[in-house]
Formats: sequence, structure tokens, C-alpha cells
Amino acid sequence: MLTLLVAALLQFPQPIRPEPSITPGATRPHVTRDSVCRPRAATDARHVLPSVRRAVLQAYHIPARVADRYELDHLISLELGGSNDARNLWPETYSGQWNAHRKDALENRLHHLVCAGRLPLGVAQGAIRADWIAAYRRYAAGRLTHLDRSRR
Repeated sequence: MLTLLVAALLQFPQPIRPEPSITPGATRPHVTRDSVCRPRAATDARHVLPSVRRAVLQAYHIPARVADRYELDHLISLELGGSNDARNLWPETYSGQWNAHRKDALENRLHHLVCAGRLPLGVAQGAIRADWIAAYRRYAAGRLTHLDRSRR
């Protein structure tokens, strides 16, 4: 029984962090704080082609029959100027501690901080690109330092 469980987990990986060689993160060209903070900016930018979705799932070895267990997420969120390019997409699970819902909360927090002028856009993009879980631990709790505010 344990062998079957291990085999199933190996067959259907549940990445909690993007693989940098596949998903290094990408932003839309010429994005600014003003452009990401206008109403509906992310909604207007959201468009992932089905062929791109399939390619990303294939790159992460996610079979089509279990693709609905994952959110195809933007590493750098659209709210922070992220792009729909495959280099910015990865399959994120809804289960476990570090899941799609937790990352959504981070994205919302970073967007709020950027639009309030409390965090430069480039800092927010860099933090989430480098390690979204570390970014969650740092920014979702609202602990900003003078260095966060001054980096560009």
C-alpha cells in the first residue's frame, strides 16, 4: 500500500515552487507602478493560450488527466506586471500549506504595498521571482524596512 502511494506521488508531482529553469519569471514590457495600479489592469492583461497551458503542464510532467488539480499560476502575478509568457507560468497546487490560495494572498499584499507607494514595483517583482514563500514570510506579515522602500 505504501509503495503504491509513493509511486502515485512520484507519478503526479505537486511542485510548491517553480522550477527556475522552466519558470524564471517574466514581466510585461514597459510596466510601471501606474500601469499595474489602474483598475482592471490585471483583468485586461489575463490571457493564456491553451497551447501555452499545455506546454507548461508538459514541461512540469503533469498529465492532462490530473491537470485540474493545479492552478496554472503566474510566478510574477499580473497585478505586479507579470506576463502570460510560459516563462512566467507554473502549475501550483491547491493543497498543502504553501498553496495557490496562500500565494494569492501574497500577490494581493504586494499589490497593495506597491500601489500605496510603500514598496517599489521592482522590489515586489524580484522578491516573488526569487522565492515566493520567503516573500510571503517577509511581506504578508507587513514587516517593511527602510531598505524595502528605497530599493528600485
